[in-house]
Amino acid sequence: MRIGLLAPPWLPVPPARYGGTEGVVDRLARGLDATGHDVVLFTTGDATCPVARRAHLAHAETARMGQAVVEQRHVAHAYEAFEDRDLVHDHTLLGPIYAARFGHLPVVTTAHLPFDAEMRDLYRFTARSARVVAISRAQAADAGDIPIAAVIHHGIEPTEIPFGAGDGGYLLFLGRLAPDKGPGRACEVARAAGWPLKLAARVREPGEIAYFRDEVRPLLGGDIEFVGEVGGADKAALLGGAAALLNPIRWPEPFGLVMIESLAAGTPVLTFAEGAAPEIVEDGVTGFVCADEAAMVTALGRLDELDRRRCRAAVDGPFSARRMVDEHVDLYRKVLAEPRLGPSGTLLAH
Repeated sequence: MRIGLLAPPWLPVPPARYGGTEGVVDRLARGLDATGHDVVLFTTGDATCPVARRAHLAHAETARMGQAVVEQRHVAHAYEAFEDRDLVHDHTLLGPIYAARFGHLPVVTTAHLPFDAEMRDLYRFTARSARVVAISRAQAADAGDIPIAAVIHHGIEPTEIPFGAGDGGYLLFLGRLAPDKGPGRACEVARAAGWPLKLAARVREPGEIAYFRDEVRPLLGGDIEFVGEVGGADKAALLGGAAALLNPIRWPEPFGLVMIESLAAGTPVLTFAEGAAPEIVEDGVTGFVCADEAAMVTALGRLDELDRRRCRAAVDGPFSARRMVDEHVDLYRKVLAEPRLGPSGTLLAH
């Protein structure tokens, strides 16, 4: 198949550090290319993903993240570049709606955000011109009347993160520094349980800076250390040395890549029953799905019941990049088999 992959313009593919969507696009592009498909990735000029790439913007537009004019220019040039593709897999918000003017071009789009009222309203337009992929059953359950073509969990390449012994003597929080992610709750849980904690978190945007200053920084000191944003080998080393990952989220997170990255290192995950977390963490096997902070403190006393090898096995199978790629290929084939109308209204066969 000749597949066009469209990444958002906000970060390069792959991202240097934080960037869940861009990491997923990178693994999907590599996997499709490795299995013999003709892949073109439309991204930004500073991307390094080792597949055929096209770009209009020279650099990722991180400083202007979310601005409609930036995304629309990026999208318009991408669809012009994809005229020769059999199918487009679009990971932007505006792109699938713009794709309606290319009625002969099959489009698949992945929803990377929760289906709240605004997103459901947007995806009612999106679903007219694209097949919508959810990244968890929890996310799909909130889609309302939006038709979901498939639920495909994210996956990672297990060899990206070495298996770790978990012998560093600390707990880890890894992610964005935002209230819904729960870094403050992680500090309180670790302190109540008597565990050292390392906070590896991104602090870039104004809201993140204010939250760090007002809510998180007062909790630091003693056995709670802020190590900042990490990526690559540094992130893998932190994950491998941690006794457990604390993920006390309080929002309907559609997936949560940090959890499968932790499991790849053999590190169990302690989380709350929010969003996709119960689909990722097998309670009592690869971590604990807790009701609240008190239950998480209690669960930390049961870490010796968990086998780090079973955590790793979850990523070798259900959460592997190969499984993710195979499920996308199956979906692409189904979409290509559907009848479509050409520009003149004639029926097209694929």
